[in-house]
Amino acid sequence: MQTAGVDTPGHLARAVVLVEGTSDQRALEALARRRSRSLDTEGVSVVPIGGAQAIGRFLERFGPSGLDARLAGLCDAGEEGDFRRGLERAGLGDGLTRAEMERLGFFVCVADLEDELIRALGVSVVEQIVAGRGELRSFRTLQKQPEWRGRAPEDQLRRFLGSGGRRKIEYAPLLVDALDLDRVPRPLDRVLAHIWA
Repeated sequence: MQTAGVDTPGHLARAVVLVEGTSDQRALEALARRRSRSLDTEGVSVVPIGGAQAIGRFLERFGPSGLDARLAGLCDAGEEGDFRRGLERAGLGDGLTRAEMERLGFFVCVADLEDELIRALGVSVVEQIVAGRGELRSFRTLQKQPEWRGRAPEDQLRRFLGSGGRRKIEYAPLLVDALDLDRVPRPLDRVLAHIWA
């Protein structure tokens, strides 16, 4: 789907969810499908901004001083400050707390998308998904490396999913597809709920 305010096949985007990267986009698109919602049909664009430092530029483009689309967003805990400052500079609040950011539709993953999904699924389920992709041997190799040996398996999985270039992007929808819909991580659940409210 194209960006808000631009004609797309049969409809106009009415809402934009700003996310840090493509893995976040793929996860939210997969969750919408699991919930039998069509982002395209409903005029919702999930837009990867290429890193939290770019949030201001995208808020300017899509926010009140730009196309004035309904906005929401998702970021990692480490980038919460960038998102907060961007929202404040865009005139959407001053001295925003996390709760106030959430009222605006912007939610924070603790610590990141992969952490949220691993905790929701559990290590054994994530390992099954890794095995299904034929990468369990690679994961076991990482676990044996001196810097990762003895670390919590959740941390090892986060590192594994974050390595290999496109691995995060490829695994995001697979992890979402494995979720029990009653155990969707709160940030993912709430960011889409905000757009659909």
